Amino acid sequence: KAIRSKRDASMPVCFDLVREGKADAVVSAGNSGMMLACGLFKFRRIRGVDRPAIVTCFPSAREATVLLDMGANVECKPINLAQFAVMGSVFASVEFGRERPTVGVLSNGSEDSKGTELTRVTHRLLRAHPSPRFEYVGYVEGKDVFSGEVDVVVTDGFTGNIVLKTVEGTANAILGFLRDAVAASPMRAKLGAALMRPAFAQFRRRTDPDNYGGAPLLGVDGIAVICHGGASPVAMLNGIRLADRFAREGATPGLRDALLEHDALFAAAKQAEPAPEEER
Repeated sequence: KAIRSKRDASMPVCFDLVREGKADAVVSAGNSGMMLACGLFKFRRIRGVDRPAIVTCFPSAREATVLLDMGANVECKPINLAQFAVMGSVFASVEFGRERPTVGVLSNGSEDSKGTELTRVTHRLLRAHPSPRFEYVGYVEGKDVFSGEVDVVVTDGFTGNIVLKTVEGTANAILGFLRDAVAASPMRAKLGAALMRPAFAQFRRRTDPDNYGGAPLLGVDGIAVICHGGASPVAMLNGIRLADRFAREGATPGLRDALLEHDALFAAAKQAEPAPEEER
């Protein structure tokens, strides 16, 4: 309804320009829900995609870890997580040059019995249908997002968004604790902190979300990058650079090809949907 009533708004106009071949990508710090709606109604989904996903990156011991979905889909089915695994692996290959990325399903433990009905069904499916595009390593835990042990972490949008907001809050809290501790310290400690300033600056650069640009919307038939509403000029610039790489590397055609290679996995996923709670 909002798209139809505000056809001249900047966001729908940008999507129309891409659809008409007058632009290659949309990068916006506007409302993420509106970006998702425009992606679905203007670009449409790539054929075979059940639901698109928002993907983001976290710093890790091995440059970065890709995590999706970050909030586009609060409730998911096995077919969604299976498709997220494929789409996330393509993103890791394009953005970080990973030839055969490792993929894990986020859970509360590494044992096969852990997780929810959704994660257990998805886990069995990915184990039973090896991918030519990625290596499935099984369940991963929250700590593995930063360890560098896995390239792509797959989860539902509800959990993914909580992970994102928790990480953002923790990072801000730690920086605040450090500033308070230095301010309350004696002069000798303050001198030591001054000597550590280059190390602190390097740490901040490595963990600064602005360096990772925006969050691409994967699964729609076009390039759309969502930036934070309070994005800095650096973050917007990196979001534009990310969209440019996607356009030059042919990420959307690459997604189409990768999804076609997993027909057997997706067919099995559709048949393996967990029963509703009231039926169990």
